Amino acid sequence: MAHDITALLAIMRRLRDPGTGCPWDIAQSFATIAPYTIEEAYEVCGAIEDEDWAALKDELGDLLLQVVYHARMAEERGLFDFGDVVAAISDKMIRRHPHVFGEGGAVAGAEAQAAAWEDHKKKERRAGGSVMDGVPLALPALLRAVKLQKRAATVGFDWDSAPRVLEKVIEEAGEIVEAQQAGAPPGKIQDEIGDLLFVIVNLARHLKIDPETALRGTNAKVVRRFKFIEKSLAAHGRTPADASLDEMEALWQRAKTEA
Repeated sequence: MAHDITALLAIMRRLRDPGTGCPWDIAQSFATIAPYTIEEAYEVCGAIEDEDWAALKDELGDLLLQVVYHARMAEERGLFDFGDVVAAISDKMIRRHPHVFGEGGAVAGAEAQAAAWEDHKKKERRAGGSVMDGVPLALPALLRAVKLQKRAATVGFDWDSAPRVLEKVIEEAGEIVEAQQAGAPPGKIQDEIGDLLFVIVNLARHLKIDPETALRGTNAKVVRRFKFIEKSLAAHGRTPADASLDEMEALWQRAKTEA
């Protein structure tokens, strides 16, 4: 079979054929496929983090299938087809890179290009709309917070330095303690924790750290260190359930240098 996009488009047409296709594939909709699309994007990220290039090839194929799936469902409804998807992104890339495809002149560097990209996006947004429009609700909360903060910063609504943001982090953390001590309802404490998380995301942004990457790294570190605790206890025929908090804390401190 040909190894090009036409073969994959043909496979999807057969899978979705009402008479001879796969019942599961026929039953799907934009809404039911969307979670798989998000999952496949994360699996691409996972393969990159692991530097597993064979897995990356497979995961990129899985992600491409998601695009083909959505395009096929749209074609069935007379909305657009895969060719329209390709044309739209091709036009956008050319439009947003006038220094490459037009007469916009050279861009000084990657940072200048990122600023120019955002400027193009801003101009393309609907006139009269909010600067907050178009940031998808379905984005992971950390990523959406970053995008909302960047949008606000384009009109000057932003702290001027990381130390100022850190002051706000301390303030928001204190408000959580105050709310808890005052016997505030869970909803109020949830709001305060949300405020703290939002400000921490802003601190990461000011320090040019991706908060999602930072948290994923910490998650991996916690897993690695906790497995060290389990392995150390298992060597003596024990489990974490058998150990005291002090014992596990001591092993955790060892894991910092050994795991």
